[in-house]
Amino acid sequence: MCAWEQVDPRPGWGYARAMSETRHKSGAPWRNFYGRFKAKGLRGSQQAYLDEDLPHLSSGPVDWEENPDRTPLDLAALFGERDVWLEVGFGGGEHLVHQAEANPDVGLIGCEPFINGVAMLLGKLRQSDATNVRVHPGDARDLFDVLPDGSISKAFLLYPDPWPKARHHRRRFVTPEHLEPLHRVLKPGAEFRVATDIPDYVRQTLEEVPKAGFDWLAERPGDWREPWDDWLSTRYEQKALREGRVPHYLTFRRV
Repeated sequence: MCAWEQVDPRPGWGYARAMSETRHKSGAPWRNFYGRFKAKGLRGSQQAYLDEDLPHLSSGPVDWEENPDRTPLDLAALFGERDVWLEVGFGGGEHLVHQAEANPDVGLIGCEPFINGVAMLLGKLRQSDATNVRVHPGDARDLFDVLPDGSISKAFLLYPDPWPKARHHRRRFVTPEHLEPLHRVLKPGAEFRVATDIPDYVRQTLEEVPKAGFDWLAERPGDWREPWDDWLSTRYEQKALREGRVPHYLTFRRV
């Protein structure tokens, strides 16, 4: 997690100007991050996963401190000539590991800022034969900065933080701040999957994703009511079902 430093505003400066002068010492732009980097209860074994496994599963130099020039990642060095898929916010990692095991001919990058979720993924990978996963434990926007244009063949956004209050909807992933760089890094014709149990998130997704350059592929009700053939129900979905919420499965194609 980055340590931001703020220049003290001189007398008479407004808050907006003070914020415009705010910079990370690496030169990174100011980006508000809303969410959790770490929760309580990280077990000793989970800390060991982070210390021992995360370095060699790195997606490469993503953060501004290690890549201030924003040099694009060398995906061929990570995965060879394989297609590369991306999961944004992989939670506990069960879907990411499932896809990696089912598609050994594909490279997968998982992005998750919640470090406890990263530790859970690493624990699952220790029990798996999958060797085609790389991890960015941080903000997806930093990863988008250094992914080459048109390099991702499929992307997943599964049960993202719903930010239910109206004043917080701008924090959702399905906003131009995230969708425009996502569109840039996806190959033409690439698939973008969104799963959510929040009706208003469905509304915003169907409003914003097509405007960002995607076609919604639904032709019948089953196309958003039924999961994908290769779907693995996540713990977030199981919680939604227990609480009586209805999952929606939205599939888009990058125009």
